Parts: sequence; C-alpha cells; structure tokens
Amino acid sequence: MKKIIATVFLACLLCCAQAQATSVNKVAAVVNGHLITMYDLQSYAFPEMLRMHLNPNNPAQRKQCDQILRSALDQMIMDILFEGEAKRLNMNVSDADVDKEITKMYQARRMTKQQFEQALVQQNIRLSDFRNGMRKRMLRQKIMGSQVGRRVVVTPEEIKAYYEAHKDTMYDRRGLHMAVIAYNPKAPYREIARKVRSGEMPWLEASVKYSVYPKHEKGGDTGPVIWDKLNDDMRARLEKMKPGEVSDLFPVARHPQAGQIYGQVRLFRPNGDQTNRIMTLQEATPVIDAILRDPKAQSRLGSYAEELKRKAVIDIRI
Repeated sequence: MKKIIATVFLACLLCCAQAQATSVNKVAAVVNGHLITMYDLQSYAFPEMLRMHLNPNNPAQRKQCDQILRSALDQMIMDILFEGEAKRLNMNVSDADVDKEITKMYQARRMTKQQFEQALVQQNIRLSDFRNGMRKRMLRQKIMGSQVGRRVVVTPEEIKAYYEAHKDTMYDRRGLHMAVIAYNPKAPYREIARKVRSGEMPWLEASVKYSVYPKHEKGGDTGPVIWDKLNDDMRARLEKMKPGEVSDLFPVARHPQAGQIYGQVRLFRPNGDQTNRIMTLQEATPVIDAILRDPKAQSRLGSYAEELKRKAVIDIRI
C-alpha cells in the first residue's frame, strides 16, 4: 500500500505540474493591493486535489478541479484578510508549529521528509512557498478560534434536548480503534466485502489474504480513533456505525494503473469487549457539545468573513 499511496501522490503532482505550466504568471485576484497569481493559487489547491485523487488534465475531472481552484481562491482571499486581522490582534504562527503540521502531512501519506520534498520539486513548488501557505491556513484557524469559536455558546438545555432525541445512538466511543481493509483490485472484493460485513468471513482473514493496506497481517489497525482529526467523509461514516460494526464498501484510493481501490473500515475495541453501552448525559455532554457547536461556529464564521469582505477591496480576474 505504501508504494500505491506514493505512486498516486506523485502521479497527482506530475499532472498538476502540467496544468500549472501554462499560466503561472497570470493574476487570479487582487485583494487590498495584494496579488494572487495562478502559481500561488495552484500551489494552494494542490493538497486538496491530492486528497481527492484528481487529475486536472482529465476532461472528466476538470469541473471538479475548477471547483477546487475557485474554493482555494476564496480561501486565499480570506487568508489575506485574516493576515490583516492577525496584525490587528497581534497573533502569529511559529516555524515550529508549521514544522509539526508538515510532518503530520507526509507521515499520514507514509512518506519520508525527503520523499515529500522531492514530490514538491516535481510539482515545481518551492518548499518555502508551501510552508508559507501552510502558515496562512494555520493562522486563519487560530483567528477563527479566537474570534469565532469563543463566541459560540451551546447551552445545557440544548445538550439535554439533543441527548433525549438521540439517546439510542449515543454509544460509548471512548477507546475505539479503526481498522482498514483496502482490497487488491484483482480480488473479488465485492463478494468478499459482503461476506466480511455479514460475518461469513472473519475480518482478519480478509485483511491477511486480500488487503494491500499497511499492517494488513494484523488486521489493518490504525490505532485509536481521533475523531476531531478525521476528514468529514470518514467521520460521517464512522459516526453512523456501532462499535464492532463493519462499513459498506467505499472508494479509499485511486491507482493510475489499477484504477479505483475499494475498502471497508471496522470500529472495535482492542480488548475484545464490543459491548455497546449508551453513555449517560454527563458522559455524552462533550460529544454533543462538539456536534452542536460546529454548525453554530460555521454560521458565525460566515458572518465574520462577510464582514471582513465588505471592508476590503477585492478584484477577481479569473
């Protein structure tokens, strides 16, 4: 799986580089006198295209790539506006903080630091530019926490009402691990996945025989689930599952030669205890608080962002 992930990663880099070569010097937007070039924009959009396994040279994926570029431009505009806010609020992000975040990024992709930096070179992205983009994103999150997060209030009454309405789904999720099977494309993975989900075939047997995911010989255990670090798709998938359950088949990666790779995830407790205990209101309070806080924060963020835009001079040229 390490080779597959690295190959997918490098293929995306090379494809993006071809698209980049045509108009890197074009101005995408001007914000309060600050230029955003197409080079800046494509560099910023690169991680998301990588995550989505998109090739900008593929006509079938061009619309999705354009949407990501437009979203990236909106984010870059906000970055400039947030930089102004950071100066006003006397906030900053240290080099050490940026180093930690980049390390997490390449380790999550089973890459070494050298492999990651070589991939950036192939994409024609300077490490300094990549670090700068990372710093801007982290600074925005810091300001959001300060100016948006602290102003969001979830009341005890709201928490209790949510608990009563969703009590039957409030399973104790503490200590849960997630295991992953990424099926070899040459295997009859649809039939195997059906048997695994129904219990006809043990998870470990399927992992050992058919998975290309790391640690497949140990069932593909990824360790304890860190819920706030999951991407939106995976978190939504896992939150619908009971401890001990196995998910439906879903796309987990795309290989340039083998095509789409499908897999399953399993939630479990490593001590073998798969009891599905419902949490008490007190135990569930932090979980419910996070569930209710997020949409409120998004609404507050939207208002805050619009306020910053109204005060700015923005000229979009693409």
